[in-house]
Amino acid sequence: DTMRRVVRQSKFRHVFGQAVKNDQCYDDIRVSRVTWDSSFCAVNPRFVAIIVDASGGGAFMVLPLHKTGRIDKSYPTVCGHTGPVLDIDWCPHNDQVIASGSEDCTVMVWQIPENGLTLSLTEPVVVLEGHSKRVGIVAWHPTARNVLLSAGCDNAIIIWNVGTGEALINLDDMHVDVIYNVSWNRNGSLICTASKDKKVRVIDPRKQEIVAEKEKTHEGARPMRAIFLADGNIFTTGFSRMSERQLALWNPKNMEEPIALHEMDTSNGVLLPFYDPDTNIIYLCGKGDSSIRYFEITDESPYVHYLNTFSSKEPQRGMGFMPKRGLDVNKCEIARFFKLHERKCEPIIMTVPRKSDLFQDDLYPDTAGPEAALEAEEWFEGKNADPLLISLKHGYIPGKNRDLKVVKKNILDNKPAANKKSDLISAPKKASDASNTQNEAKLDEILKELKSIKDTITNQDERISKLEEQMAKIAD
Repeated sequence: DTMRRVVRQSKFRHVFGQAVKNDQCYDDIRVSRVTWDSSFCAVNPRFVAIIVDASGGGAFMVLPLHKTGRIDKSYPTVCGHTGPVLDIDWCPHNDQVIASGSEDCTVMVWQIPENGLTLSLTEPVVVLEGHSKRVGIVAWHPTARNVLLSAGCDNAIIIWNVGTGEALINLDDMHVDVIYNVSWNRNGSLICTASKDKKVRVIDPRKQEIVAEKEKTHEGARPMRAIFLADGNIFTTGFSRMSERQLALWNPKNMEEPIALHEMDTSNGVLLPFYDPDTNIIYLCGKGDSSIRYFEITDESPYVHYLNTFSSKEPQRGMGFMPKRGLDVNKCEIARFFKLHERKCEPIIMTVPRKSDLFQDDLYPDTAGPEAALEAEEWFEGKNADPLLISLKHGYIPGKNRDLKVVKKNILDNKPAANKKSDLISAPKKASDASNTQNEAKLDEILKELKSIKDTITNQDERISKLEEQMAKIAD
């Protein structure tokens, strides 16, 4: 019996990757050269979005999936940010809504027209302002509509209700160093973060408390990543003290020792993990690597099972990962990556070889659909819900998306955007006199700001007239 079990049984043992033909790539795209470890690419069943180089600001490109081939230099972009864009994320509940975080300290949420852009888009649906340094991470809530998380280099995490444009939760005292990544768990009740202080933290954002943390998750000084798996465990990638790349699996209920820890190699690119909860496969794409390695996670030792490696010649600058509902189930496709080169984006298709043309229901259990399970308000009030699942048996047909409407509340009639924990928790309980003092404080603040802007303008005016005089003298 032991002899027979030498090779582990798994239907994913023979998964193979294949790059598409040249004419199916997106060519002549100037992929962003910003030094930031995000994936620079986000995809959904309609569009591929890629952060690009832009002079004098930040921009990303949104292409309908079918728009392959050479992309014209003058192709419209989404270009409302005044600094480089660092991260983008498609809304899981609306395939035409995308969020972007930028060096200009803002988060913007955009509505993309149904058939893609015909003109450059400069007006976001809403601008979310609350970070004091650049915003490197944006991540939508997996099950609640219009809930968006952003994390900045001010070491703060803010959770927004995009439908009202308000910051409702501000976690600004939990991290003492740069946050490398943030991941929601499956029902969006917890987040886990990896930070430069080598800690992984599990946080309950609504109670604003750290539920679990692990110091020195990986001993090395280079960036880590931590993501939640469907069963609630946490998967991390990082570096050992000897600068070897590592991956590890943790149980947040007991973070003393990892469930599994594997050394990989000595490359220095950060390993970006992409996880498919339906198959329990994790794909690791190193920035600057030219390979994608994949592993199956199971509950039997060694828990993280190496499956295979897809290798190509060119190194990857970034990577997009298609949600399950965007895959071709008739071809037994279980994952599709969008690999960014310096000047192009190349889809890579992962397939399980099967002889039959029939729908393979063991490969495609019901998967997260585009309907939100909760409204933002319900989630902020404490409700949780798992993703609403759909069957892929007859393929996924994108429905009509409703436009994102932002109902701005009058700031003066309302509590100011959450600054500190105490505001948030006690704001609803305070009586009306408290809101009056808050309104007065807010008014003072606005008047002060107005005055300082006016002063600046006056100074600039004086400066301009002086310069004009100097120019006139030189001209004479």
